[in-house]
Amino acid sequence: MSLGPIEVVTFDFGNTLVPVRRSGLRRVVGVTAERVVASLGSFAVADFLAVWAEERERQFREEVPRFREVDLGDRFVRVLARLRGMNPPAPDEAWDQPEAARWSTAEEIAWAVETYSRAFVDGMPPPPEVGALLRRLACRYRLAILSNWPLAETVDRYLAAAGWDRHFEAVVVSQRVGSIKPHPSIFRATEAALGLTAGDGDAILHVGDDWGADVVGAKQAGWRAAFLHDRPHDSPLPASVRDESVAADVELAKLADLESVLG
Repeated sequence: MSLGPIEVVTFDFGNTLVPVRRSGLRRVVGVTAERVVASLGSFAVADFLAVWAEERERQFREEVPRFREVDLGDRFVRVLARLRGMNPPAPDEAWDQPEAARWSTAEEIAWAVETYSRAFVDGMPPPPEVGALLRRLACRYRLAILSNWPLAETVDRYLAAAGWDRHFEAVVVSQRVGSIKPHPSIFRATEAALGLTAGDGDAILHVGDDWGADVVGAKQAGWRAAFLHDRPHDSPLPASVRDESVAADVELAKLADLESVLG
């Protein structure tokens, strides 16, 4: 299939540029748990991990249907409140966030979020072939990140550590925008960051591994879409079920195939 003239290529972050396997994310959370327990509390690492998992799933249930990104700071507030003695609400009830916040300080939460962010960057080594691909593509196209991610600073820090940041003209992350893909507002925010308008969509190719977020979102925004099949089978990141509401402009077995598709 001919894509026509493409001027901008945008990339999803997790599982598109950076594979996020269950084992890798488990290590990140484990390192975070050990550091939090050592610095902030008289509770066990196993208890932290169990409560973290429960509150992570609760946040996804609450926020994703509303097209909102989960908040890591809120999660740490809830986790510390529970570990320090506050009873959680029932699974179908909302947290009293101000009350939960009384069980920790703003400084503790900021430190915990920073700890998790740095553990992710340190624990998820960048695939070496991706840097070379981005370097070649940046000679021919304008590149940007368009990603759902609960902490934009982690994406910024990761790109800088990998040496990829110089290839991207814009880094648009759901936490900063306030909505997640496939909501049109995050695609419009990306156009604005690149100095484009909705009428420029035919010249934008978005590459991602999640059908609903990346393919449906891009097509509904008037963009081109490339669907990446090479997602880790055990990834704990949220994923949607493929449907026939739209068709991808191109499907990629692996990210390296993008160059040949672009010609």
